[in-house]
Amino acid sequence: MTMTGESTEPKSRYLQYLEVVTGSLEEKKRYRQYKARIKRLPENYRTAVEALERYLMHFGPGDGAGAMTMYEDLAELFEQSAADGTPIRDVFGEDPIEFVEAFMANYPLGQYRTRERDRFTGAIARAAGEDTATSTRHA
Repeated sequence: MTMTGESTEPKSRYLQYLEVVTGSLEEKKRYRQYKARIKRLPENYRTAVEALERYLMHFGPGDGAGAMTMYEDLAELFEQSAADGTPIRDVFGEDPIEFVEAFMANYPLGQYRTRERDRFTGAIARAAGEDTATSTRHA
């Protein structure tokens, strides 16, 4: 009970229900902070991050703490790159897809995707009668 006679229990249940319906309030706060950080980047860095973010929304982790950690690391990378004056192409290299795939591989879902890709390509190779002992990994 609070000093006004209100119970804190219903609020706790309400917040639990709200988080079930809308997702973690802490994750939403972290996402808003991430978006504010991106908004402060110089235009060309912001454009690059927004494009990368769109890609990650389709092919990266969908939600949760793992995704937020990845987005926060992304913001940090681009904040540092902007501060150092690192050209966008130097951040991404010649192949942006290779960059983003390597970036995602540093996070649990990215590691899972790599294992599943290897499992998938291995299964196809076996089904095709190929020698999988000498096959190379396909990313």
